[in-house]
Amino acid sequence: MKLQCHRPTLAAALQIVSTVVPTRTPKEILRNVKLQVDNGAVTLVATDQEVGIRIELSGVETDSSGEVLLPTNRVSSILRELTDETIDIEVTESSVCIRTSGSVFSLASEDPDEFPDVATFEGDQYLAIPGVAFREGILRTAFATDQESTRYALGGVLFDPGSETVTLVATDSRRLAVAPIPARAEGIEELANPGPVIPAKAMRLIEKSITDDEQEVQVAINANDILVRCGQSTIYSRLVEGRFPEYTKLIDTSNSHVATIEIDSFHSAVRQAQIVTSEESRGVDFSFANGLLTLQTIAADVGESKVEIPVSYDGDAVEITFDPRFITDFLRVLKPESTVALHLVDSESAAVFRTDDGYTYVVMPLSKDR
Repeated sequence: MKLQCHRPTLAAALQIVSTVVPTRTPKEILRNVKLQVDNGAVTLVATDQEVGIRIELSGVETDSSGEVLLPTNRVSSILRELTDETIDIEVTESSVCIRTSGSVFSLASEDPDEFPDVATFEGDQYLAIPGVAFREGILRTAFATDQESTRYALGGVLFDPGSETVTLVATDSRRLAVAPIPARAEGIEELANPGPVIPAKAMRLIEKSITDDEQEVQVAINANDILVRCGQSTIYSRLVEGRFPEYTKLIDTSNSHVATIEIDSFHSAVRQAQIVTSEESRGVDFSFANGLLTLQTIAADVGESKVEIPVSYDGDAVEITFDPRFITDFLRVLKPESTVALHLVDSESAAVFRTDDGYTYVVMPLSKDR
């Protein structure tokens, strides 16, 4: 089998699929990426058997058919170091040869028949979501998942379909991110799973695969897995086990005071306050009073800091302590020129951030005896 590829296109596709390739696995064959050639169509396939992806490649010339396993790390390194626009790939029974005008690499290759398949997107029952909205929704929620619970509900993002929206929800029990995005049902009478929880790894892969703001993403939901088609990519993922918390009960803005804050100045102030924190003293005190927000930090063996910014606030004075990492995680996914409404009750109640487009972020305060 012989083919000629546009190197930058192949490198970019390999970079995306390689995020699925496991670094540690008892099945060493999964550390490869399969390249398939069939009737002129060229596809890269990768999987860890929980999440998988197929990407159709452009910029390939071939009159061959067949398949080969590419050792992911070595081929990625080769493509990164080469400068030629095109490369030639030749496959034999046990090796793959990558050739340019001045370089030749011959790599051992495993049997592609031993590599597990990844499902293709078929059928006409799916949810259609604007790509730009889906990508923004993932960026606004995936960071709030529990990184230690990859196999359970808190390690994924709830995909909660409504009549004309899908609400993405993530929580690690200390914070909650809720992002509604528009969606359109196509051919669906009843969902096989009305509240699937998608692994954070799969959601990040979907976000990376949305490369065109104008494209529409199609999501087919099955009882135990989902298939997502966006552009030239098809992503498969098993769903996360466990029951997701009833998130609507965790959002309460009754009896609250509201501060309206500019994102750019707020983000800068939090980053400044975060400098004088330590592993033992992570908390920053946020004091709201008379149109002013004061951020104070006291950390033993580090020092103290005080940062003030004006805010729109005329409620009772409130002092509340946050882990600044949870605040910066939220602020960095917002546009610097925008504003956010912060709903506060007291120093012990959850704070609720809300943007004009319906994005909600809830943060639990730290106790004073931290």
